[in-house]
Amino acid sequence: MPLRTTPLFVSAAALALLAGCSSMDAPWSKGRAGANRAPAPKQICNAQPAQNLVGRTNTAQNLEQARQRSGAAMARVLHPGQMTTKEFNAERVNLEVDATGRILAVRCG
Repeated sequence: MPLRTTPLFVSAAALALLAGCSSMDAPWSKGRAGANRAPAPKQICNAQPAQNLVGRTNTAQNLEQARQRSGAAMARVLHPGQMTTKEFNAERVNLEVDATGRILAVRCG
């Protein structure tokens, strides 16, 4: 008898799993074009207008100036040997500095 109920139990479990998946948003579902995409960045960084800060000392004022000139939403300072995340963030400007705090590069990411 246990062998006869096994296929029934397996079928019921499979149907329950399928029913649970049917409520999830699928990228191919109608009327939801782009529903699963990440939102586009609001403030895209452009490092070119902030390049005149290269050679200056890293200060809070220069960091904010780099953020504003680049149009970035956020800014960070990268020190020599500092561990950083590798993901690219189009809304972030990075100031790379040397051991003395002099700005070596202004880059987005």
